Amino acid sequence: MRRITESDIETFAIELLESSGYQYIYGPAIAPDGETPERASFEDVLLTERLRTAVRCINPSLPAVVIEDAIKQIQRIHSPQLIANNEAFHRFLTEGVKVSYQKDLPASAGQAGGRQERGDIVWLVDFQNPDNNDFVVCNQFTVIENNVNKRPDVILFVNGLPLVVIELKNPADENATIKSAFKQIQTYKEAIPGLFTFNSFTIISDGLEARAGTISSAYSRFMAWPVCVRARLHPQDGQARTGRKTSDGKVFYYTYVIRCNNDSLYIGQSDDLESRWNQHITGNGAKWTKTHKPEELIHYETYDSREAAVDREKWFKTGFGRKWIKREIKAGRNNPYNFDMVPEKANRFMPQLETLIRGMLNKKTLLDLIRHFIVFEKSLETHGRASLPEITTIETTKKLAAYHQYYAVNRAVESTIRAAAIAETHGRASLMVKENPVTYGLPDVMDQPKGDCKGGVVWHTQGSGKSLSMVFYTGKIVLKLNNPTIVMITDRNDLDDQLFDTFAASKQLLRQEPVQAENREHLKSLLKVASGGIVFTTIQKFQPDNGNVYEELSPRKNIVVIADEAHRTQYGFQAKTIDVKDYSGKPVGKKIVYGFAKYLRDALPNATYLGFTGTPIEKTDVNTPAVFGNYIDIYDIAMAVEDGATVRIYYESRLAKIHLSEEGKQLVKELDEELKKDDLSETQKAKAKWTQLEALVGSEDRVTRVAKDIVTHFEQRQEVFEGKGMIVAMSRRIAVELYDEIIKLCPQWHNDDLSKGAIKVVMTAASSDGPEMAKHHTTKEQRRALAERMKDPQDEMKLAIVRDMWLTGFDVPSLHTLYIDKPMQGHNLMQAIARVNRVYKDKPGGLIVDYLGIASDLKKALSFYSESGGKGDPTVTQEKAVQLMLEKLEVVSAMYHGFDYENYFTADTSNKLSLILAAEEHILGLENGKKRYVDEVTALSKAFAIAIPHEQAMDVKDEVAFFQAVKARLVKFETTGPGKTDEELETAIRQVIDKALVTDKVIDVFDAAGIKKPDISILSEEFLLEVKGMKHKNIAMEVLKKLLNDEIKSRAKTNLVQSKALLEMLEKAILKYHNKIISAAEFIEELINIGKNVQQMDKEPAAMNMSTFEYAFYTAVANNKSARELMQKEKLRELAIVLYEKVKQNASIDWTIKESVKAKLKVIVKRTLRQFGYPPDMQKLATETVLKQAELIANELTKEE
Repeated sequence: MRRITESDIETFAIELLESSGYQYIYGPAIAPDGETPERASFEDVLLTERLRTAVRCINPSLPAVVIEDAIKQIQRIHSPQLIANNEAFHRFLTEGVKVSYQKDLPASAGQAGGRQERGDIVWLVDFQNPDNNDFVVCNQFTVIENNVNKRPDVILFVNGLPLVVIELKNPADENATIKSAFKQIQTYKEAIPGLFTFNSFTIISDGLEARAGTISSAYSRFMAWPVCVRARLHPQDGQARTGRKTSDGKVFYYTYVIRCNNDSLYIGQSDDLESRWNQHITGNGAKWTKTHKPEELIHYETYDSREAAVDREKWFKTGFGRKWIKREIKAGRNNPYNFDMVPEKANRFMPQLETLIRGMLNKKTLLDLIRHFIVFEKSLETHGRASLPEITTIETTKKLAAYHQYYAVNRAVESTIRAAAIAETHGRASLMVKENPVTYGLPDVMDQPKGDCKGGVVWHTQGSGKSLSMVFYTGKIVLKLNNPTIVMITDRNDLDDQLFDTFAASKQLLRQEPVQAENREHLKSLLKVASGGIVFTTIQKFQPDNGNVYEELSPRKNIVVIADEAHRTQYGFQAKTIDVKDYSGKPVGKKIVYGFAKYLRDALPNATYLGFTGTPIEKTDVNTPAVFGNYIDIYDIAMAVEDGATVRIYYESRLAKIHLSEEGKQLVKELDEELKKDDLSETQKAKAKWTQLEALVGSEDRVTRVAKDIVTHFEQRQEVFEGKGMIVAMSRRIAVELYDEIIKLCPQWHNDDLSKGAIKVVMTAASSDGPEMAKHHTTKEQRRALAERMKDPQDEMKLAIVRDMWLTGFDVPSLHTLYIDKPMQGHNLMQAIARVNRVYKDKPGGLIVDYLGIASDLKKALSFYSESGGKGDPTVTQEKAVQLMLEKLEVVSAMYHGFDYENYFTADTSNKLSLILAAEEHILGLENGKKRYVDEVTALSKAFAIAIPHEQAMDVKDEVAFFQAVKARLVKFETTGPGKTDEELETAIRQVIDKALVTDKVIDVFDAAGIKKPDISILSEEFLLEVKGMKHKNIAMEVLKKLLNDEIKSRAKTNLVQSKALLEMLEKAILKYHNKIISAAEFIEELINIGKNVQQMDKEPAAMNMSTFEYAFYTAVANNKSARELMQKEKLRELAIVLYEKVKQNASIDWTIKESVKAKLKVIVKRTLRQFGYPPDMQKLATETVLKQAELIANELTKEE
């Protein structure tokens, strides 16, 4: 049976792209030496002639000289930083290339014409008309940069620009994973950065799984695209053709005509036109439409019986029938079938690669993504270095929208245009996704009338990128409306700052600077402008100075008000009566005040209102729909966790550890009832027993116990998971006292300097609060600096104590534990716990630690969440994490069947090392043991990281440490270079350290493997004999494989032929062992023979009286049998020395990228080979080998003596 190969996956991808309208080109065919070259050299990554042709077509009014100027500008992008180059190109791509040129002026009134300087923009891509661009899919596209040769699997070119790189792996090969595809992309970025200057995003896939990310995305941020595009009948055409039966049960049969991309006609019949058309456009309808892309279902006819439809089909296929069809089409009397291309959640049995290609890479979506859904986010990063001052740099991160953000934003834009009644929108189905509000049994914004000023509500669960969705929306809507004003509303200053920072970091996409309103007067001046602007404000600034009417600031329709967390009561219209007090606080009368939504409407009567929320709208909430309308899009917890957009949240109660008195428990219960009534002021909170409970919760004894438990708990968590924690205190007083108690236990965590220290209180204070609280006061800028510290995983700040700040909209991916010691419920509780659900490296989940008994409030929040239509549990109990850990522990333990490791836990250090070695040997002896063991221990480590410090987790801690120690040994023999591996960089889970193995004495790797450390060379005769006599044969094989591979890699830098020969020998031996052709002992023997070959090769240069580099040239010319027989060794030696000298004399700096120098060297090498009588039939191959060898040591050749 033939196994699936990587080539099969490549062909599959190419065929899918062809069916989507891409032209296929074979990379070698357009190479500089190909049949139809489109590149001057292998370093060229642009298909310049295609680019020139496309740009001329898109910009027909611009002269040729201007087009050439634009092309030169993108070719001249050059910065030491790849991300800077990529951002510069992206700006050219999405905003056009600015040019200036001299334009001739016509003569007038007897005066001769002159010339005038004129500025213009050259567009590289036609974003308005996708079909007006040149889409190409190319495979095996070789790129050579800085002497390094790389060949990505598939590249997508748009107008000759390499915008998408696809790296594929074989799903049938257990070692060829999408993780290895990701690593390959990272290698390409280092080796051939020139290609990635023009890259919009990259795709990694093994055919089954497929994910997309940018050049700065970590592996965990590569996301799937589970939505594909399907043709659906246009709504205005009724329902008669959308399936086998109409609503009254009648069956129709159709004869249809399809016009293909070469203007040919395909004729068929069916009883379900919609399904049949989808088969044709996906290449599954017929052989003809598979090779000739269907463009349009240009004509159809309806019949009551299949026989009649078949008869008509037969007539259409006759010569007379075809003439009749063409005549009817020409006269406009044909009956076309109207479709919308609709995004739809793919079924789980469709390969992700197919879904991604059909959904993400179709022409329209690809260009829309590139133009509107990529952002370059800026942030400040401080790098500390020993004995040197800290350096602060601006870091750039390129982000690509996930599928849920893409479709939600497009629906929001469409709904805004409908609500503003500014332009006609498409039919209802145009951007409908399967998971729309209707599927949740909830009202849909598309049911609302045109011009109602209610844009709708986007409900995307916390942590799924809601703030970034707002950025994408704003960036797109400013281009759709006529220079609109966008007003971003929050209800707290800290939230306003956080959201403003997100927008300010993304101004390239917004094409303008957002502005933060400083006060009410500043807000009024910002909103009275004629057009434009992105304004940030808190809703409280919309408060009339007196009376109940706010002045009208602008009657314009192209104003969009976007409210963050739109479910809050502040956004309502409702009126309520409040006390009017004098200066002493004494009530002197009553007055009616309204919800801020009323004042917003007064100020901006014709604006469109759009809401974003991380939690659902309660069914009893009438305010939110009244202000914003119905739902636009829903992305709930279940979907976010399934997609990997967020991680699970686990709950642990520590109430039993920190006893709360019965009085306190009763107060919590009573306070819950009070809090249900409304958002309470400080005075009302006191009336609602808040003060009484605060006194109990903040008692000295209890604060001491909470501090001690947090320190112990957090340190145990940090032992197995690297990250951050946050403590939510009931009051500022408790926050400060908790801080004091914690630093008594851990004084090394304290530092008066805000830029140093492991723990900080984030709060404001007045001098009247007293000196103890005042010293923790922070200004807006200081809190911003603390936020940057908290967000930086490398910063020493690991814990923050807050009361209200940072509980909404604060994004710290590495935050893994939230300690709650404050009564919370409803939306506020849901938003607070979501602080720990962000994706970070291999973070398995976030943990909520409860000190006050919020379990019942969590249940109520869950109940409200479910009643409001949400799917998926917001939290999972820690008991479930413990159960998962025990299951994984059992799986790993089972792999030690027949091996007793119990003695490990009581052994001394020496015997522990021996047992680890024996365990390693045991695992290597199992079928596919190494990979299975590493995978299972990794899964166990993740579950353990969530379960710790549960008692059952602590009970098995030593066993987990042993399993991890064996895993660490196994991965040490991976053939990787120096420095941290990708796994180490991408993991936050720490190995549990066995203290017995941490000693002052450095334990050598060779000692641990039972090998004496060699004095001279790891490939000396003594060393090879040592390995041969090793007790553990499986480990001997792993050691030798790694060492030989490293030796061969080091030789690959100087001797092309020799390293290639050695590598082939090693790979051949490994293949024979894997195919069970040779035994373990025979395999070791072969590896030792390869080692001896390496020794012999090392002696050759000295034996022949040649330098290392001269000898490398010798191996290049002696690499064929006929040359060795004809010329003999001495003459070949002489030839090699002459070639080396001639190449060295004629090489210059950067000669490898100068075609003229390379061409000259090629002539010199050929001439020298002829002069020495080199076999004519081998001269071409020898020339190529010599030049490749020369490029390998290019730096050495150009060194000055």
